[in-house]
Amino acid sequence: MLKRIGVALTIGTLALPVAAQTLLQERLKGLQADPVALKASVEAGRKAAFFCANCHGENGISKTSDVPNLAGQNPAFLLEQIRKFGSGERKDAFMQGLIKVLKDDQPVQISLFYAAAALPPSPADARLAAQGKQVFDKLCVRCHGEQAHGNGEIPRIAGQKLAYLQTSITRYRDGTGIRNNQLMSIATAQLKNDDILAIANYLTQLP
Repeated sequence: MLKRIGVALTIGTLALPVAAQTLLQERLKGLQADPVALKASVEAGRKAAFFCANCHGENGISKTSDVPNLAGQNPAFLLEQIRKFGSGERKDAFMQGLIKVLKDDQPVQISLFYAAAALPPSPADARLAAQGKQVFDKLCVRCHGEQAHGNGEIPRIAGQKLAYLQTSITRYRDGTGIRNNQLMSIATAQLKNDDILAIANYLTQLP
């Protein structure tokens, strides 16, 4: 367990040193490689994530259009976002307050629970989705992958809420969001509103 290594991993402030952050990611990989431990961790994550359900849904399918789905997301990416909210790198007072109560393996367990949850695709406008695919293949596929499933550092955006996608892409383009990402700003700089709507329709219907 992480405690045995002598690192204070109670997420009180989550201002974790680099070594502790690395240990969390290593712990994640270790659990993923052990089917029995993974199953137990997913179940523990289900229990630990009870307070997330009000916004993100019991199985990671969000209840409102402006809150992202967490189901099916890459666990390493989720774990890093938990760390960023806890450290204040991502700004959200509500999320920061909730994350500060997490202890020991709970960030890892929650990440594994949501990653294991099924994310069904959402309905979309077929015409717009076809247009969106062309834009996605040109601008987005290099980082997010052909299926838009991302990786440990880049989020899965396939199956995400349409309105959430629209808002997020628009904020990257306009530089109005809390999060800044130079690559996203460059990729979205020339997009028109119709392009963004088309990409959102394409992504939301992907499995």
